[in-house]
Amino acid sequence: MSNSPLVQARILSPNHSGRRNQEITKIAIHHAAGVINGRNLAGIFVPRSRRASANYNLGSDGVIVLGVDESNRAWTTSSSWCDNRAVTIEVGNSTRGPQWLVSDYVLNRLIDLVTDICRRNGIYPCTYTGGKDGVLQKHEWYKNTNCPGPYLGSKFPYIASEVNKRLRENKNVSNPTGGIYRVRKSWSDIKSQKGAFKNLENAKRCADRFGLKVFDANGKIVYPVGKTIDQLAREVISGKWGNGEERKRRLTQAGYDYYAVQRRVNSML
Repeated sequence: MSNSPLVQARILSPNHSGRRNQEITKIAIHHAAGVINGRNLAGIFVPRSRRASANYNLGSDGVIVLGVDESNRAWTTSSSWCDNRAVTIEVGNSTRGPQWLVSDYVLNRLIDLVTDICRRNGIYPCTYTGGKDGVLQKHEWYKNTNCPGPYLGSKFPYIASEVNKRLRENKNVSNPTGGIYRVRKSWSDIKSQKGAFKNLENAKRCADRFGLKVFDANGKIVYPVGKTIDQLAREVISGKWGNGEERKRRLTQAGYDYYAVQRRVNSML
């Protein structure tokens, strides 16, 4: 298991559990709750008394510092379930509260890093569902905290969309095969699940029976084949997907790239 070639320094923390006991399928993005450069951010996690760490520390200066090898479970989200599955990233802010903004430069560096993590670990698509079943994870889902903050938290759908765009442009992306196929109404609607199958054909039969969809292990619709961008854009224009945040939420939960659809809508109009 490799580390990101984007790393500019190594300031390793002793605060980790050693080798992960799960495959990397998640990425947990945190904010540092402060304006701080990458090396100083990594340095915060060096004392053993801190009892916390992150795999990567992305400072307010855009410098990426390795804190814990990707092969090891960092102590980041207060959840062994998440930390064993997730590569964790601390991100420096450009302002303090209440918005805890992140600069455009650092946000772009974050997207570079998430893309690289997905590429090397065979994660595609990079999903944000608003819940723990997606690839992108929030600290606030596991602990009573306001992390990753209102600004960075609002950017998760955008981050997922930009990462997927870059992954699609790279012909060397390795898409994982096999795994469990889940039959649900939408990827985020866990309660609607009617079954989980190793055999895709069995999953398809279940989906046909209940009028549901089949999703692979990363939340991508594999059956029935999704609608084209043009079809979705026409439906958006006719009002079938709602407006504003409701449209974004519904398209994302259905497994579609909201930003690609919206760009097509804009061009049609």
